[in-house]
Amino acid sequence: MPESLKKLINSISYLPWIWEKSATKLAFFLLNSNQNYLDNLWNNLINIKNNIWKCSNCNTLTDKNKNLCNICSNINRNKNQIMIVEEYLDMITIEETQVFKWVYHILWWAISPINWIFIWDLNFEKLFEKIQKSEEKIELILATNPNIEWEATSSYIIEQIEKRKLKHKTIITKLSRWLSSWFIEYADNITLINALKERKTI
Repeated sequence: MPESLKKLINSISYLPWIWEKSATKLAFFLLNSNQNYLDNLWNNLINIKNNIWKCSNCNTLTDKNKNLCNICSNINRNKNQIMIVEEYLDMITIEETQVFKWVYHILWWAISPINWIFIWDLNFEKLFEKIQKSEEKIELILATNPNIEWEATSSYIIEQIEKRKLKHKTIITKLSRWLSSWFIEYADNITLINALKERKTI
């Protein structure tokens, strides 16, 4: 097998959920693909690094020429309801229900010392600043995955709300039931909608 092909298979196999056999099939697909397709794929790969950055308000992904994402800049969104999620894909899953009109705050990780993810690695301060500056009461919706890391993260947020004397400015809610899939991004729409609609106050 040519060395270049071996290297391509090796690179593809590093992608999550791709086994060596699948990596080999993908490599041969690319080898036999039209040059225009390959050029377009290459440009798209470069652009995800060069043309994407994070919204200055909620920390989600947006185009580089935008300071705010489409959700934060939407005047029809309820800025007094902030859903806190770990990952961008969690937000996408919830948005696909097309039911809720709140805004988001994405942390990108959960507190997990065993994985070397600590409090200072997460984007908490911007969240607390929003609450502090708000003239109206804020509902914080903890859309957390049911695991130890997110329990620790949720507990930290609640503790900081009390410590910073922001409790009078917030209502903290969480999903009413565990999701059958254990992760928001894999939940079916009906289960997710019900869990959000029936959320409980902490």
